[in-house]
Amino acid sequence: MTDPTLTLRGAALYRGWLDPRAQARLADEVRAVVAAAPLFRPVTPSGKAMSVRMTSAGRLGWITDRKGYRYEPRHPGGMAWPPLPDTALGVWRALVEGGRDPDCCLVNFYEPEARMGMHQDRDEADFDWPVVSVSLGDEALFRVGNTTRGGKTESVWLQSGDVIVLGGAARLAYHGVDRLRPGSSHVLRRAGRINLTMRVVT
Repeated sequence: MTDPTLTLRGAALYRGWLDPRAQARLADEVRAVVAAAPLFRPVTPSGKAMSVRMTSAGRLGWITDRKGYRYEPRHPGGMAWPPLPDTALGVWRALVEGGRDPDCCLVNFYEPEARMGMHQDRDEADFDWPVVSVSLGDEALFRVGNTTRGGKTESVWLQSGDVIVLGGAARLAYHGVDRLRPGSSHVLRRAGRINLTMRVVT
C-alpha cells in the first residue's frame, strides 16, 4: 500500500491521489448520482438544519432527521440509491485491504459558507473498516481531534483530489470542516466542495 503524504492524529492524508482528469471524471459521476437521488437538506434529531446538502450512493444511504441518525435503503424521496461512482470505488479498492466494498458513499455538498462540526462516524456496525473521504472542488480546512470530545486538534487544508483515511486508532476520531476557500478550485461548475465518504455499514 502507498504510504500517506502525512498523518494527523492517526488520520492518513493522501495528497493529490486523484489527478485532474480523475477529478473531472468523478465530478461527472457525482452529477449522475445527484440526478438519480437529488441532494436534500438534512436536519439533526433536534431539528436543526445542517449547512451541507447531501445524498448517497450504494446499497445504503446515511440520513438524519427527527427520528435520529441512521442508514436507510432508500432516499427520503422514495427512490433507491444509485450505484457507487466507479472512480470513488477505485479509491477504496486501492487504499483498503480486505476485499470488501463499501455499503455507502455519502455525498456532501458544501456551499461556500457551509461547515461541518466536530463529530464521530459511529453509526456503522463494524469499526474495523475505515472511513475513506475524497475531496473535490474548493479547499477545506479539515480538523481532526481525539476519540473523546475536547483536547488538542490538528488541521490541514484539503485540496481537490486529496483522500483522507480514518482507520485504526483514528477510526472514531472527532473531525470536522471549519471553513472553505471559495474559488480555490475550478473542478466544479460552481463555488463549493463535494466530499464523498465511503463506509462499510453492516
